Amino acid sequence: MLVQAILVAFVVFITVGGQELLGFTMLGRPIVIGPLLGLLLGDIKTGLLIGASLETIFMGVVNIGGASSAEPGLATALATAFAIQMHAGAEVAIPIAIPLGIIGLQIKTLLYVGVVGPFAAKFDKLAAAGNESGIMKLHFGLWFTQWFIYSLIPFFAILFGSKATQSVLEKIPTVIVNGLSIAGNLLPAVGMAMLLKILWDNKLFIYFMLGFVLLAYLKLPLIAIAVIAVIIAVVTVSRDLDLKKVTDSLKGKNISNSQMSSSDEELDEFFK
Repeated sequence: MLVQAILVAFVVFITVGGQELLGFTMLGRPIVIGPLLGLLLGDIKTGLLIGASLETIFMGVVNIGGASSAEPGLATALATAFAIQMHAGAEVAIPIAIPLGIIGLQIKTLLYVGVVGPFAAKFDKLAAAGNESGIMKLHFGLWFTQWFIYSLIPFFAILFGSKATQSVLEKIPTVIVNGLSIAGNLLPAVGMAMLLKILWDNKLFIYFMLGFVLLAYLKLPLIAIAVIAVIIAVVTVSRDLDLKKVTDSLKGKNISNSQMSSSDEELDEFFK
């Protein structure tokens, strides 16, 4: 159990903490953490299943400033570890992951305020003094301290076991749990809606309708629909490239024609 706790804490440290150190590289997404933990804990199938399931829920969740809702990295790490420990599937892990993600975000915010916040004035002093080395040392020191403390949450949660964590969650009032359950069921739809709001274009409507028909009426599996989507994307890109080449060639001809006409006019003026 100790080894598993260390592995889970390490994964949270390098993924959730690492993505912010490197500039939000999406290392802390469920689709990354789930399979990685599954590989380290010896059950990559469960890791892939939990990671994909939680990515569907959290794919539209991006915590920016005050617009925050949950921390998918911590939730995925604990849900995957518990599912592997209990030899259970997504139906057991997901109800645990939703409240853990919300609680994890609150702890993360507290660490920002309690660990990083007090040193803001120190950064200003170092910058005024031109002390780049001091800024770098303080930056990496605070990063390590913040995410080391954060990684202790999954460490102790795994060390004490899923039952202890579940018992703590059970102390949350039923009204709140019911609300979280309803929100959890709605999150996949909300996540897709947020993505569609960003990507939506009237020209793309026909493709969404095609996917809906293939899934709802023709009962094709998602992998088959994904392959069809890739084929359509490749054909569309190839067509666009061909059109671009034709457009560029036409522009080149127009330029050459205009240059020829201007040169002819200059010759006429010269011989007059």
